[in-house]
Amino acid sequence: MKSETSAGVAAPPPAELAADPAVQRHILGVLVTSQILSGAGLAAGITVGALLAQDMLGSTGLAGLPSALFTAGSALAAIVVSRISAARGRRPGLAVGYATGAVGSVGVIAAAALDSPVLLFLALFVYGAGTATNLQARYAGADLAAPGHRARAISTVLVATTLGGVLGPNLAAPTGALAHAVHLPRLAGPFLLAGLAYAAAAVVLATRLHPDPLLLARAAAAPTEQAPADDPAADPAAAAASTARTRNRVLLGAQVMVVTQVVMVGVMTMTPVHMHDAGQGTAASGLVIALHVAAMYLPSPLTGRLVDRHGPLAVGAAAGLTLLAAGLLAAAAPAHSVPLLALALVLLGLGWNFGLVSGTAILTDAVPLATRAKTQGGVDVAIAIAGATGGLASGAVVDLAGYPVLALGGGLLALLLLPALATAAARGRR
Repeated sequence: MKSETSAGVAAPPPAELAADPAVQRHILGVLVTSQILSGAGLAAGITVGALLAQDMLGSTGLAGLPSALFTAGSALAAIVVSRISAARGRRPGLAVGYATGAVGSVGVIAAAALDSPVLLFLALFVYGAGTATNLQARYAGADLAAPGHRARAISTVLVATTLGGVLGPNLAAPTGALAHAVHLPRLAGPFLLAGLAYAAAAVVLATRLHPDPLLLARAAAAPTEQAPADDPAADPAAAAASTARTRNRVLLGAQVMVVTQVVMVGVMTMTPVHMHDAGQGTAASGLVIALHVAAMYLPSPLTGRLVDRHGPLAVGAAAGLTLLAAGLLAAAAPAHSVPLLALALVLLGLGWNFGLVSGTAILTDAVPLATRAKTQGGVDVAIAIAGATGGLASGAVVDLAGYPVLALGGGLLALLLLPALATAAARGRR
């Protein structure tokens, strides 16, 4: 039976609705709005999380713990958001994720007011839901995109984070003054912004993301997903080969995103601490992180076009080389040199962007709609765990060996991508 609108007119079938460019434009518009808001919340916490922990604990060795905690929290959130999305669609999954991030922000503010490290760590774990949701939103942009335009759709969602991501760190000082005015620690100020931003993003998605892109894509694909009985793909050997190809592509996409995440989080987390120890103020570290976050998201449209034109394997290799350059420059830059550290962090963000867009494209192209949300969530869990490991280890490495060793090690780690991508390219040619 055909569905009808409230006016009694037959509604367009799912396939026609899914193919309508206006529907995709509306969905991307809603996602862009929510990403601008959530970007401010994401970047604000990154800027001062390590400094807040260092101030409470009086130890640089544990300054990487906040990044590890909210990244670990994002791993759990990625599971929850992906399962809600798989069962009920992207809209409720993303809205719940951002609302949880807002709750975590409130917890961080309370922990700072009470000077409670235990509450701080619990709240940062919950706050990580915002990070996971910010990343999961990129998949929603690709649900209805044509295969040749998926990377560009992904990049459109990612670039929207730039505005909020640049604004958030640069509001660290003003929001700190606001927090001080209401008798809260200055470092709690950016989390005031984070809580409001995440809550607003949740409201936008809950009220405006109609139709749901994943549910619509599934409904449109349903009539064509059943293969005829004489389809060669029904052959067990061919099915096994197809499964192996899918598994290899999923693992490759995951490897690209995991390696770029662990390198980026490790170096980024300790850069504000490195600058603070050299006598730089919050405004200087906020500027460096703002430029870093801009480089993480602003090049996304160009990266999407590069992936669609030259393929994700080539762009993934560029990610490894760019991260190596970032690590070398960060290791060589004096701690008091804001321009050189800013350039190193820009390269770090650019390398991460290359890795995330190319890895997401590899993964999305490989996985069928029926299992897409679940697989994407599983990969994002691996990304979050990698980030947590990088954030936790970064403080210990700096405490024991110094920031230059951390930066150089991260750059060398990124080179592990090159042989994996070269192998995949050779396998594709065969």
